[in-house]
Amino acid sequence: MLGFGPSDVPGRVADRPVEPPHVSAGSPSVGRSTDNGATTRTELRGTVTDPAENTEQTPSHADDAAVRADAAVRPAAVNTAAVNAAAESPPAGPRLAIAPDHPDAAVTEADMAALAEQLGRPARGVVAIAARCGCGRPLVAVTAPRLPDGSPFPTTFYLTHPAAVAAVSGLEAHGVLTELTDRLQGNPELTAAYARAHEDYLARRAALGFGAVPEIDRISAGGMPTRVKCLHALLGHALAAGPGVNPFGDEALALISPVWRPDRCAC
Repeated sequence: MLGFGPSDVPGRVADRPVEPPHVSAGSPSVGRSTDNGATTRTELRGTVTDPAENTEQTPSHADDAAVRADAAVRPAAVNTAAVNAAAESPPAGPRLAIAPDHPDAAVTEADMAALAEQLGRPARGVVAIAARCGCGRPLVAVTAPRLPDGSPFPTTFYLTHPAAVAAVSGLEAHGVLTELTDRLQGNPELTAAYARAHEDYLARRAALGFGAVPEIDRISAGGMPTRVKCLHALLGHALAAGPGVNPFGDEALALISPVWRPDRCAC
């Protein structure tokens, strides 16, 4: 998927500049719609609400500001050994489409701490990590179809990285969801590809081995297979499955590439 450009997508959205969401510690939040109609606000280091929960938590940035102010007046000592080690061992690239049984998919305590920071709350029902940043932090969490409290949860591949979430929210704010849905009409090839993405999503959820969840039977995520409702869910699927599986997830990744790319750490 790396290097995938907007011109490579058949029947793609017309070119438009993708504006950075201009999210910062003190800026207004960017709206995001979820599969059940709940709306959250996303800050660059901030909050993501899942479809099963319409609450949000916003981390405080006061301590960070104090640290930055202190650092501005005190020059940091250079750790020569660390600099040399980094030069000899550059950061690894992103790990995308991680199979659930691969060692990289295993959820660690560090992952849970990172997810809590990304979401602004403790993550629930996480059973694997489907995509990681080059620094190792999660990009996409794999969530059980039924949460520990018994709630059904259709979004198996949950996009968690705040910078990616904010970039996609910027796309949605430009009215892309309606435009993409309209493109399904009268385009049999695209409609068939989107239907295959829907079936792939269901198959990957079933392969997790949690059994049937009647409340979300035949329900995937993001509006599949008949409309485009949530690009966050579709991008999460694309990063978890790899290129060529979800056409609109691939296109979303191409469109936000000026703002966010998985091969550039934004953690």
